[in-house]
Amino acid sequence: MTVKPIHTIRKDPDIMSLLSRLPQETALTLTDTQLSHLKVTIGSGQYRKHKIDLRGTIPVPFYPSRIYFVLLMGRNVRSLSRQEKSIAITSMFLLTMIFLLFSCALGLVIVYLAKSALGINLFEDFSLGLWDWIK
Repeated sequence: MTVKPIHTIRKDPDIMSLLSRLPQETALTLTDTQLSHLKVTIGSGQYRKHKIDLRGTIPVPFYPSRIYFVLLMGRNVRSLSRQEKSIAITSMFLLTMIFLLFSCALGLVIVYLAKSALGINLFEDFSLGLWDWIK
């Protein structure tokens, strides 16, 4: 997390919330440097709203450093941009069309198998061979 410039730290929403909960004489005695360190320490607290919050570090072999990872998953509560809405609508349309095509194909196969099981021939000397394959 980056530290905000010292001259704007008292205008930060998290710091304003913190200062509003402190007694006024205590809030006035905190310096901007102390507030910036408090900001880094307490963070914004947004991570607590995620259903899945997985954080950790991985050592890098033969290197004195480590890599950190963060996996956050939860319900998206922010409003979508125009492009995101367009992608969502297109995706939903494609998924619906794939589902309908699959359902129609499955329905036709079931009707064809029922027709074949009953011995009904629509065309003489023509068969897809599906019934023979299943039998």
